[in-house]
Amino acid sequence: MGLISAATTIFDAGSMSAGLGGNMTFIKKLTASSSGTLTFHNGASGVVLDNTYKEYVFTFKNIHPASDDASFTFQTNAVGASGFNETITSTAFRTYHSEGGSTNLSYGSGSDQAQGTAFQILMPYMDNDNDSNGGGSLHLFNPSSTTFAKHFISRNQFVLNSSYSWGMFISGYFNTTSAIDEIQFKMDSGNIDAGDICLYGIA
Repeated sequence: MGLISAATTIFDAGSMSAGLGGNMTFIKKLTASSSGTLTFHNGASGVVLDNTYKEYVFTFKNIHPASDDASFTFQTNAVGASGFNETITSTAFRTYHSEGGSTNLSYGSGSDQAQGTAFQILMPYMDNDNDSNGGGSLHLFNPSSTTFAKHFISRNQFVLNSSYSWGMFISGYFNTTSAIDEIQFKMDSGNIDAGDICLYGIA
């Protein structure tokens, strides 16, 4: 049985009609093992981060810091650049619920930037207990554009101070019209002890 809306076939025989939905294509997986950085660079080791896709998604699974209270961060390089210091303007808000029942919803002061060039925080003050970890995703939109700024959004969930379920919502843009072809993830202190980062392209 098909699904038809306004005389247009959306689904038929379990398949979406052509032109009505994009595919999410797996590109590359990096696994941390006491790693200082994890870097995706277009053209290196099978990484695609160019105009093949208009949107790229990075997923984070079981991200575990080696150091307590370390923040999981990222930055980019424009094509031909180095240093991972592109200019960022970003905003953040956070929510938490503790095992003891306390709650909070507030602006994420200290996790935002105003024309800054530092690594952007995605998960601040992560706990490094053996069973603590973080997970989530980062969307980077049209990084190969040479006309527009490059927007990103990220939503992540992690353990803070052993007993807080902490949600972090980050969005912003890289204030450059140069194409971006390299992205790096790291902790602001110590290594990424463990965890997977997967890269996908969305057609």
